[in-house]
Amino acid sequence: MSWAGKILRVNLATGEIKNEPLNMEWARAYLGSRGLATKYLTSEIDPKVDPLSPDNKLIWATGPLTGTMASTGGRYTVVTKGPLTGAIACSNSGGYWGSELKFAGWDMVIFEGRSDRPVYLSIEDDKVELRDASHLWGKSVWETEETIKKQHQDPLVRVSCIGLAGENQVLFSAVVNDLHRAAGRSGVGAVMGSKNLKAIAVRGTKGVGNIANPKEFMRVTFEKKKILADNAVTGQGLPTYGTQVLMNVINEMGASPTRNHRDVQFEGAKDVSAEAMATPRKSDGKPQLVTNQACFGCTIACGRISKIDQTHFSVENKPKYWGATGGLEYEAAWALGNANGVNDLEALQYCNTLCNEQGMDPISFGATIGAVMELYEIGALTKEQIGIEAPFGSAEALVRLTEMTAAGEGFGKEIGQGSKRLCEKYGHPELSMSVKGQEFPAYDSRGIQGMGLTYATSNRGACHLRSYTVASEVLGIPVKTDPLTAEGKPELVMAFQDATAAFDSAGICIFTSFAWGLSDVQPQVAAACGEEFTLEKLNEIGERVWNMERDFNNRAGFTAADDTLPPRLLTEPAKTGPAKGLVNKLPEMLPKYYEIRGWDAEGRLKPETRERLGL
Repeated sequence: MSWAGKILRVNLATGEIKNEPLNMEWARAYLGSRGLATKYLTSEIDPKVDPLSPDNKLIWATGPLTGTMASTGGRYTVVTKGPLTGAIACSNSGGYWGSELKFAGWDMVIFEGRSDRPVYLSIEDDKVELRDASHLWGKSVWETEETIKKQHQDPLVRVSCIGLAGENQVLFSAVVNDLHRAAGRSGVGAVMGSKNLKAIAVRGTKGVGNIANPKEFMRVTFEKKKILADNAVTGQGLPTYGTQVLMNVINEMGASPTRNHRDVQFEGAKDVSAEAMATPRKSDGKPQLVTNQACFGCTIACGRISKIDQTHFSVENKPKYWGATGGLEYEAAWALGNANGVNDLEALQYCNTLCNEQGMDPISFGATIGAVMELYEIGALTKEQIGIEAPFGSAEALVRLTEMTAAGEGFGKEIGQGSKRLCEKYGHPELSMSVKGQEFPAYDSRGIQGMGLTYATSNRGACHLRSYTVASEVLGIPVKTDPLTAEGKPELVMAFQDATAAFDSAGICIFTSFAWGLSDVQPQVAAACGEEFTLEKLNEIGERVWNMERDFNNRAGFTAADDTLPPRLLTEPAKTGPAKGLVNKLPEMLPKYYEIRGWDAEGRLKPETRERLGL
């Protein structure tokens, strides 16, 4: 059966902790992790609840493949109503925390209410207790994890926690585990901070022993791992270069949003690329990249471990940042670099490290800095208001604004509210490059048309991980489609959205989808959970999860009017590259998308769609 069959329910207001049986009817309909946690959340909260009020709930969840020998089975999700968007928030993380929760015998932890003082939850198999966290409040992610491990006298305790950003209600604050793996997007860390919950420390010794068909599971997981190893992307590209392998590729095809999407190509991309990370520096003869790193059970190992140049202005008097730590991934390098016109690789690594240390999403943060720099350049923000000069291309400004936001100081408090609120406040809402309040990742939808529809319809605001049509439009996976045309993109986006929901709900990493289709995931789920999980059923689960999220957002007040893009992408043609002269063709794609989804013209589920999916 592969599920642990138990969930924890923690009332932070009363301190009561309950052990509940997992709703197996729901597990069979929603699988686990993203799907199952969202089912619990949407069944238990008012869609119009204030995300930062005690009435919102916050859920950590694993999938049925989490903690097993399935490749990348270390994933967990944090699900809540998001403060950045007001929409459903589901953030996914790797590392080792998710598998540890499963080893302790739990599928899920649900937090309700708000504690009147800082606390953390300690889980040691069946021994679960809320402990005082007053001594941890005000500490960084790094300090929190170190302190808890010393306190428990156990270096193998796994910690999922917030830093200063979550405590200070930065609306794009993250939940971080294993020092630099994060449930990064949509502000789940701010909800954690609003509840005075600092951390969850978990130690599990039970393992995952209830696989439905162990011999078949062992056979099929070995077979599928070989597919990952033999694939050019998962077996070579990602282990060698990480996601940063995309920096030069996306830039050359004219789809790298630059200087707050003013441009689609960054002249400094090569300076902040994977190749640059692996090239020895002039200052000390050493490359920034030290090695790659894998999460629990992962046979891909795309993670980066890097060392910053000790003589760089950002760290020359800060030895605590001189050691090896989490390195730049493509989204972070783009958001801190191209989005702001900054090509100083060491500055980007320092800012990325601060995001890890204090728990901030580097995508939303970097994209918000892009908006700040444009507001500064057009005169809508002044040096006096910001506290420093902030032109595009200034590594010094980027570094200082990162420090201010991480610490919650000065203008950093305004940056911490995200670009939508900031641009509205200073009179230029059109300069927020976001959907539903969440900032874009690293793909310009004038050069990759499918990503425009992906962003506009994403249930958690602008996001690449909900439908990575880049795989098809750029890499030719599973089939090559033309990135400059709108034709066929509604069908492509829907297929990616539903498949991704199934991958996430199973408890595995979406990067496996560069080599695997759902037909590769299905036999692993069937061997782990039971033969009822056919390919048809897995496809239906993905579609059900997507529509459940959409229905929650509709009930929260979102309409078809929110399925749009900033005016810049719809009216300002790309200036250079293959997409020169093109805008995104969203008006052409959206009606067709609604039609194939089984939604009405207002973007709401039709009764027959609701009935077919059992919603």
